[in-house]
Amino acid sequence: MIAQFEQERTRLRAIAHRMLGSFAEADDALQDAWLRVERADTSEVDNPAAWLTTVVGRVCLNMLRDRREHAFEMPDPVVDVSEEPEHRAVANDQVGLAMLIVLDSLKPDERLAFVLHDLFAVPFDDIAPLIDKTPATTRQLASRARRRVQDKPRPDVDLPKQREVVRAFLKASREGDLEGLVSVLHPDVVLRAGALEVIGGRNVAGRASLFRKFAARATEQFAVVGNEIGFIARVDGVPFSIMAFTVRDGRIVAIHVIQDQQQLAALVP
Repeated sequence: MIAQFEQERTRLRAIAHRMLGSFAEADDALQDAWLRVERADTSEVDNPAAWLTTVVGRVCLNMLRDRREHAFEMPDPVVDVSEEPEHRAVANDQVGLAMLIVLDSLKPDERLAFVLHDLFAVPFDDIAPLIDKTPATTRQLASRARRRVQDKPRPDVDLPKQREVVRAFLKASREGDLEGLVSVLHPDVVLRAGALEVIGGRNVAGRASLFRKFAARATEQFAVVGNEIGFIARVDGVPFSIMAFTVRDGRIVAIHVIQDQQQLAALVP
């Protein structure tokens, strides 16, 4: 079963990441699951992949339930700086920061039901025993979580078009062009940077125009952040932030900013 675990590691880590929102915690979960698998009697396991999924799911659920209340922390997205279309396609299968933030707000049972069923096609009959619920109740939990996720704007699938909108945002930011910024921002755009949340096109434009103060020293490297266009900003060659943009119908509806230096060091390739 250990050999099967190693074959499934990439998928299992993806499950743990979506459950926990942190790559470091996902790796801890996999280590815990590996130890459980090593000690378990698997002689009667008919479907190793499904069984391993439930082991990792149970570990993640316990970690979520054991979490103490803490200040908001931006989840870890997958950051891909590749330019090749096939790499973009792979990155586009990832989840964006907006979804990770919504997942982080769900109750542990809701999160498990949604992640395993909606993102990894695990049947409700297999999920229900993990949370001591009936399949019907588990289905309701996933449905409730799904509504929360669907309330958030989803990005356009055309990454090159997303990039052009973000280019316009950058140009207007560098030039201190307030009206230019407003024109690419949705009136109800939300900017989130850690605990800071700014809502509204003109309010966000006012914040974004401050970028001009260090623009002469800053460079940007475009990236796919989760499933959205974004960029890594560096000042004097040192990563300063990651910004991810949710672009919908040619306008920016959400901006998520990561500035924690420890998190940047782990995410920036």
